[in-house]
Amino acid sequence: MKPLLILGADLDRTETWIRYEKSMCHSCISSCCTMPVEARLSDLIRLGLVDEFERGEPLKNIAKRLQKDGVIERFHQKSGIFTLTRMSNNDCLYLDRKTRLCTVYDKRPDTCRNHPRIGPRPGYCAYKPNL
Repeated sequence: MKPLLILGADLDRTETWIRYEKSMCHSCISSCCTMPVEARLSDLIRLGLVDEFERGEPLKNIAKRLQKDGVIERFHQKSGIFTLTRMSNNDCLYLDRKTRLCTVYDKRPDTCRNHPRIGPRPGYCAYKPNL
């Protein structure tokens, strides 16, 4: 029996993920950018969504405003983690549909900066080639 060739990882099945190599990013469809992006207040300040002076304000008030603005999907009050909104196709709000590149790359949240060192399967990527 021939071994099964996996053309691309299944985002929901981490066992199909491929050991990460930096060169993979240039030929991928940005599948990692379809996963939920968790952000902390410092990330939201870096993105310019929250002003520095708001740091002392209750996070639930900030969350309510950002949900109304359509920037975050959820807020987990106990952990202080916000989840950024995704588009209808599950792409991150900041992923350019045509180029498949991050439009806020220099300001991106720590979750994105640290991928794939952290996440569902550290050191592995849900790589899908851009065919």
